[in-house]
Amino acid sequence: MDSSGLYLDITGFARSTPGWVQSAFEAWTAHGLLLFGVLFTAVWWRSRARDTPRPVALAVLAPLATAVAYVASEAVKSTVAEERPCRAVAGAAASLVACPAPGDWSFPSNHAAIAGAAAVALALAVRRLALLTAPLALLMAFSRVFVGVHYPHDVALGLLLGGSVAALTVLALTGPISAIIAAVRASGVRAAVWFTGPGPAGGTRNVPGCRLS
Repeated sequence: MDSSGLYLDITGFARSTPGWVQSAFEAWTAHGLLLFGVLFTAVWWRSRARDTPRPVALAVLAPLATAVAYVASEAVKSTVAEERPCRAVAGAAASLVACPAPGDWSFPSNHAAIAGAAAVALALAVRRLALLTAPLALLMAFSRVFVGVHYPHDVALGLLLGGSVAALTVLALTGPISAIIAAVRASGVRAAVWFTGPGPAGGTRNVPGCRLS
């Protein structure tokens, strides 16, 4: 797979942009994944008040599925052993960030795989989040080419790999994790119930004809 021509176009464009644009992409490519961590936390916290255990299971699985996708990406990366374009492509503009050391292979992009996995897992937990997480994942993938450390095919396949692995992981484990969450809620162990959430109104239920004191 050769996307070096497109790589040259994007990195050449990157070098022609104003300094503040380059700085913004450098900051995003380095720290943007932290935003997905914030979203993981927010989705988990929101899920604790839900009546059924499934939303909590989906919230817990989001970071777990992302971690599984990262491991899968690393496995492919070490098998393919593709050199970074910032060293391999002749005539390319200097990368905006330091070119990773030799042996830190290019295909697929771990950043793109993580972003793709997080985007899919979060969207499965809260569907409307797809309107936010999908553009964020695409922006992360593009930034890796923009700063010069990945080929376009690295990030495209990274997104596909991460999203696919995350979706399969969530689909496979939602049932078992939901059962565990339900058992934890029923256990009465304070710390465990705090993590999973007791459901609405602390797990209490209004029964018709009864009055809660």
